[in-house]
Amino acid sequence: MDRLDVSGLVRSLTSEEDGVRKMAVFKLQTNISDPSFADLFMSQGGLTKLRYLVLNATGNTLAYSLTSFSRLLEVDKGWDYINQDVVERVVNLVVTHPLVNILRGAMAILAAIVAHQRSPTSASSQSETFGFRALKPAIAIHPEFLEMLVSRLSSADHALCANALQLINGLMRDAISNEGEAEWPKFVARLQDLGVILNVYTLMQSTAVQDLAHPLLEFQGLTKTLLRKYRDVPIDLHRPEHRRALKGVYLSSNPDRSSDPVEDGKDKKHNPEKWKRLGFETENPGPEFEEAGYLGMMDLVDYVRKQERSFQKTLLEQSTLPPRTRCPIARASLAVTVMLYDLFEAERSDLDDSKSYLALESKSSYDRIFKPLILQWSRIHLAGLQAFFRLWKATGAEREEFSKLVDLVRVLLETVVGGAKREMSVEDVEIEIRDFDLQRLRQVQMELFHLAYEDIWGRHLHQVRDETCHEAVSFMKEQRIRCLLAGAWFPNHSAAKPEADRQESKLSQAPSLRYVKLSHNRRYLHYGDFNNKGDQDPELDSLPEKLDLAIVSSVASNITTRTPTSAHSHTSNATLKNAPQSSTTQITIHGYLPASATPPPETQQRGRSDSRSTEKSTTRSAISHYNKIEIPLLILHPTTHSLASEWLDGLLMLLAHNPLTTETKKLTGLLAEYGMKIRLMNVNLDQGGPDEDNYPHVPSREGLDEDYYYDMGGA
Repeated sequence: MDRLDVSGLVRSLTSEEDGVRKMAVFKLQTNISDPSFADLFMSQGGLTKLRYLVLNATGNTLAYSLTSFSRLLEVDKGWDYINQDVVERVVNLVVTHPLVNILRGAMAILAAIVAHQRSPTSASSQSETFGFRALKPAIAIHPEFLEMLVSRLSSADHALCANALQLINGLMRDAISNEGEAEWPKFVARLQDLGVILNVYTLMQSTAVQDLAHPLLEFQGLTKTLLRKYRDVPIDLHRPEHRRALKGVYLSSNPDRSSDPVEDGKDKKHNPEKWKRLGFETENPGPEFEEAGYLGMMDLVDYVRKQERSFQKTLLEQSTLPPRTRCPIARASLAVTVMLYDLFEAERSDLDDSKSYLALESKSSYDRIFKPLILQWSRIHLAGLQAFFRLWKATGAEREEFSKLVDLVRVLLETVVGGAKREMSVEDVEIEIRDFDLQRLRQVQMELFHLAYEDIWGRHLHQVRDETCHEAVSFMKEQRIRCLLAGAWFPNHSAAKPEADRQESKLSQAPSLRYVKLSHNRRYLHYGDFNNKGDQDPELDSLPEKLDLAIVSSVASNITTRTPTSAHSHTSNATLKNAPQSSTTQITIHGYLPASATPPPETQQRGRSDSRSTEKSTTRSAISHYNKIEIPLLILHPTTHSLASEWLDGLLMLLAHNPLTTETKKLTGLLAEYGMKIRLMNVNLDQGGPDEDNYPHVPSREGLDEDYYYDMGGA
């Protein structure tokens, strides 16, 4: 736009016709954001006329004028034309005017005035024009200003909500930075009483978060700033407000008046358990607020004030218990305060929070960035404290275990509060904290411990775990093979012929039992059929048949991989009685016979297709000088799942294959897990430990023998 257009636009601002002024200021609001145009406009004297319209215009002309003026301030121009008249006019509009388009511009101007950085070299009178102090005279004239400002947060117009929240943020930030320590807490408390927390909490959980992302994130950062300021205030019992707060907690506990301090001339009676009764560690409670600061005092006072009857009831219940089992209420409250402070990352600086603005471009980042529950600090603190009481009672904790309960409650809050979605209501969070199962909480705690160990010792743990797994597999292989070396009895089904040829008389004469045993050199399976069991198992030399494992090609079975219903393993020497037991489990040993050899009688009528559709098979390469015809060499019918697991996996591992049954895999995993734990407990006190004088006492083994037993995994 050239000079002539700007000059004409400036002249139109003073036209006697309202329509001309309206059109001129409408065009102005769309161009004033350009710094070069703004400089040209100001050089033509347009800013004086624009301020006149802000002070005197009405309707849409006023709305366009306010928008133009606010956009001029956004490009950091026109500050010399801000005076008390402009501030009072804009504040009056916020309080009295109902039109949304006028309120938008008015709040934008006030937000810019409050947020404007005053020059260090400016005169004191000029510095009063900006910041929170610039609004104080106007707010004194319109005391309902703050109430109207907070009410605008519930407007359906998102732009108006954003401007109102931006103004509130500016007022809070300026008050915290420039007002005295006694003034800004009063101002913040007044805003909270007007409902700003509830309104912002509602906006943060709504779909409007996309349009209000920046002011909402700034408010969340200001909330963290307030938490830091409260926490950094040390407790000084010489300060009247701190002494009154602590005394209020004591009086709310419904103390025994007979033990209260009573004046008797110059003598006073003192209750030696005055503060310990409330849950402090000593009778000097001041130092115990060191970590939580005044924030911890506020949370404790808030809990006692809102839950006075529950507080008194809890103290009464605690008084009936032994001192060591009483839950320290005050210490628990301070611990929960510190937990929440860490959970919401209140120590993060404004610079860290400002980096989150970049992530707002991704809509999926809202749940990660916005934490509405920080605005419900008081309710979350109460829920966490009540959970502390519940877990203390459920675990039967004692005072020496206080730190363990703190860790447990921290895991609970991190799981529920830290994992809550942005839309999750505070009521649902309170219910989940209250109903969280202790056993599930223990599992979560152990998972977090494992993750922590992985982060710290990940590479070393993987190496140790691989070693223990290899050792566990080797141990189980040897154990399974030794089961084969010990031998076992099986029902003998070898005499059974096809249904058409079955003759009852012949079957009745067949031996009913088969005994199988691995040779000492682990190269042959010896077996024999018997009518009954003797008092002792047969010797290896008395078994008439043997199978060379060199010709075995595969071992197949119909054993399922599900965990057996029996919780205990049964040894192989107790699996059979004299009479055979019915069994549907089958282990088939396949192999390639030499060309000159004759197949065993029991396998002549069986082929490779014998019930193989459901069988688990592991194939071994055929030996070149054997026939290519693969036939069953030996069939076993174990009567128990444990016996089947021992022999199937024993044969597979003997042939250098992996085990298949769940029982063997479970035992292998159990051995690896215990081996890992034992290695982690192998702490050498000589390496990086304390001084010799501080070594823990090692119990003597004097008088002990080797008469002990162990139970592996409860089996």
